[in-house]
Amino acid sequence: MATSVRRDRLTLPAAPLGPENPLPGLCAPGGVHELDERTKEGLPRDMKRQIGNAPLRTTLPVRTRDGYGRERADTGFDAIVIENDRLRATVLPGLGGRIHSLHYKSTGRELVYRNPVLQPAGFALNGAWFSGGIEWNIGATGHTALTCAPLHAAVVPAPDGGEMVRLWEWERLRDLPFQIDLWLPADSDFLYAGVRVRNPHERPAPVYWWSNTAVPEDEHTRVLAPADEAWRFGYEHTLARVPVPRSDGADRTYPTRSADPADYFYEIPGEARKWIASLDASGTGLVQTSTDRLRGRKLFVWGTGADGRRWQEWLTEPGTGGYAEIQAGLARTQLEHVPLEPGADVSWLEAYGPLSADPAPVHGDDWAAARAEAERALGEALPRAAVEAAYTAWLAHADQEPGEILHTGSGWGALEVLRGGHELPGTPFPESTVGEQQRPWLELLRSGVFPAPREAAPPGPSLVAPHWRDMLETAPAEPLTEYHLGVAQWHAGDLAQAVRSWERGLRRAASRWPLLRNLALADCEAEHCERAADLYAEAFADLHGERRDGEQWTAATAALGREAIDALLAVGRTAEARTVWEGLDAGTRATGRFRLIEARLLVAEGDRQAARTVFEAGFEVADLREGSTEVREVWATVTDGPLPGASGARQPS
Repeated sequence: MATSVRRDRLTLPAAPLGPENPLPGLCAPGGVHELDERTKEGLPRDMKRQIGNAPLRTTLPVRTRDGYGRERADTGFDAIVIENDRLRATVLPGLGGRIHSLHYKSTGRELVYRNPVLQPAGFALNGAWFSGGIEWNIGATGHTALTCAPLHAAVVPAPDGGEMVRLWEWERLRDLPFQIDLWLPADSDFLYAGVRVRNPHERPAPVYWWSNTAVPEDEHTRVLAPADEAWRFGYEHTLARVPVPRSDGADRTYPTRSADPADYFYEIPGEARKWIASLDASGTGLVQTSTDRLRGRKLFVWGTGADGRRWQEWLTEPGTGGYAEIQAGLARTQLEHVPLEPGADVSWLEAYGPLSADPAPVHGDDWAAARAEAERALGEALPRAAVEAAYTAWLAHADQEPGEILHTGSGWGALEVLRGGHELPGTPFPESTVGEQQRPWLELLRSGVFPAPREAAPPGPSLVAPHWRDMLETAPAEPLTEYHLGVAQWHAGDLAQAVRSWERGLRRAASRWPLLRNLALADCEAEHCERAADLYAEAFADLHGERRDGEQWTAATAALGREAIDALLAVGRTAEARTVWEGLDAGTRATGRFRLIEARLLVAEGDRQAARTVFEAGFEVADLREGSTEVREVWATVTDGPLPGASGARQPS
């Protein structure tokens, strides 16, 4: 059959994403990808330089997504199916362009781990993330902030005369447009992905890219790559060079032979073909290869320990088979960011498909022979020269203008194109995509005035790039303008000026709580804890008096209430924390996150038995961050007994 592209609808048991958090994320992103400072001293010079390249101060201008839950219901998602007589790829354009399924027809086999549910969890840079399939990580170290965001999608002419699917968006953490062209030639066993990231600005930009493929695992699964060494990174935040395949007494190329979660970034020689494969007991599975620009390869394992297993179940459901991740990136490790010069772009081609190799050498003790057999099989299935030729052919089509629109992304790219006058052939961002969140900024661009809201509502998203900050500085100094200006100044590292902007806005603000909250957080960061508590209490009282009905108001109240209780408990002001708690609506208080907060509050009030009862009644904190131990920590303040199991606080931490 000829290659076809069609719209479809995929139904999955899914937890709702919920609203965005209306409070600007002023704090630097933390988590499992932080590197111990002492470790940096012994690293190669180029790696050390790229690890230090423009770390994120915050996740602004992207909003945090922490409004999801854990109650799943059958939900329909827009899908795009790309199919020939050998492969069928199912793409989710509304969820970061994730390839949910890659089905090999001749064997009826799913080549990737196809998650049977969609369960958000706190793994992305801005919160909500879900596991499975092939995801496209751009922005900064970690899972992309576009994980649960819509991308633009359209049909584009393919190099072989057929059709390919173009996905594109404006990545906002680094302010860069990108595209992914998915192309499945007729009679091909391999899906191609042509990727391009562009820097339209007059300043260098740090670029991060890792394509992440979830693959099924069992005790016979082996991951192979052309390397004899790897950089191991774990939750202890150190980066250590280890031999491949065996280190610490075990063959780490078998994912189930590691007890703890860990990354293995393979040290692939510069002249070697770039590939990674996951093969089962019979020597069959998935292989990913690319042109040489995508130099990095990585294996991530959850490990067989209790925590790793619980996290996997947390992301899907009990009884589901485990998975590992095989990844490909622009640098050797995910801790690095590659510089992209002004006006430049970077591009490459990836290929995903089935691989069948002789299982005897693949699973033998001779690592060199195992690698050689996998590479031999890859050479027969898809020669290296064929990938280079496909890349050259694709480049000639990378600027082709899209035809039929299959899905619409955000309006942020359109806003940036209108502001900068950027010419981006092949990836149009039409003004028609400008929506409610972008309209005030478009008015600022055209009139020099940031408009007052038509009705009372929590402030919309702030923009923080230098050009928007400059416009805010010259706009009339209305309270809402000062609010957004302070956020942009904070993001730029000018903390004192941000505080001054918020204080100026506060003098004339009718709605005081957004400015009070930002000032409270600034005091928290400066360790002025009592003053922060005062401001948080005042902010929550102001919001409680102003709030209306609606999802945005409920989300703002929950987010501010959570921060306010934390700040008040930190200075021992338990009664005021209780007042905030009682000011939350019943639905908010019933969520797992706030049940945990209730237990903390009860402990602070000296009622450990009541706190224990909260745990024993059972709750699930949906938005726990990867590696979190906070449930255990709160439980440890209640008792030194074992944490309740399935009948109590069922958490992966």
